[in-house]
Amino acid sequence: MQLRDFFSEDAIKLDLEAETKDEALKELVGILGLDEKSQGILFKMLKRRENLGSTGIGRRIAIPHCRSLVVNRLRVAFGRKPDGIDFDAIDKRPVQNIFLIVAPPLEVSNQYLPVLGKIAQFGKEQDIPERLAEIQTPEEFLALLEEKGV
Repeated sequence: MQLRDFFSEDAIKLDLEAETKDEALKELVGILGLDEKSQGILFKMLKRRENLGSTGIGRRIAIPHCRSLVVNRLRVAFGRKPDGIDFDAIDKRPVQNIFLIVAPPLEVSNQYLPVLGKIAQFGKEQDIPERLAEIQTPEEFLALLEEKGV
């Protein structure tokens, strides 16, 4: 299983317009291509998860995630906000790179936790925050995932 296999170019946004955590979550949910009602449900689920504890893991990275009936397969998205967003991250620094993961409550392939783990592992690599800041296109983002072999 490679992270690259779960991302598509249309679910990568390198210039998030959001100024707050809630706006960033809504914007990322919006690029998944779901209907308006499903987007609202998904946002509420993600907000509920954030209220349990921030998914800002440090190193300017957040991995908001949840399970929801509004998706029928694992979905991921990536958003970047160069100026950063206050995500109440564990290191108290603004988050620039947001990896969204959404999965159905029951998934036969059971990829939700492995994908979450791989993204966290990817984010801990020494050069990743700088490399993510430099990418210019979704293709470069996907190439970085491939290069790192996660």
